[in-house]
Amino acid sequence: MVELKHVGRVKANGKKCLVAYRTLPGDAYHAVIIPTENLPDSYHDALIQLVESSSAQDSYEFADVLSRSNFPDGSTMLAALHTQGRMIRVPTSDINMTPTLSESISLDELNALIAEQRGVAIDDLHIQAQSPQAEVKEIVEVKDITPPKNEEHMTTEERAAKYRSEADRLYKEAAKLRKMALELDPKEK
Repeated sequence: MVELKHVGRVKANGKKCLVAYRTLPGDAYHAVIIPTENLPDSYHDALIQLVESSSAQDSYEFADVLSRSNFPDGSTMLAALHTQGRMIRVPTSDINMTPTLSESISLDELNALIAEQRGVAIDDLHIQAQSPQAEVKEIVEVKDITPPKNEEHMTTEERAAKYRSEADRLYKEAAKLRKMALELDPKEK
């Protein structure tokens, strides 16, 4: 059976995810994940193909490969996932790594094992950013995960805020697509 690094599940709901960063600078007990369930098909397929690649399997952190790879639309994977709010900061104890279908280990336990093997503290496991550290901090501060609320359990204000947030996200995405279309065919102004 083939083993895959960077693949896991959220313990609370069993949903699949990819782990971009197993630990964070200054916060060794949080990771950054990419939930795969609600990704557009082209993004999902490209990410799965990438995580199965030898370059991803040879990398220490999946984010390193994401920063060098592009989605079919030409956008850089790490930047696109970040700007679209698809990366989530979670406690390492909330993620089970699943290298095979029959094996799993809690991410916090895996980090402890790796730290022990390397002879370093868990706090020293994070990668040293090749780009400015502020960029890494910006990426990992995208949002904290909170248990999802069903709409029926939301207050009217929470539901309205959720709809406004989704509308804002869709507006920005539409504007970006219009700009890309204009760049391809400027005569359609």
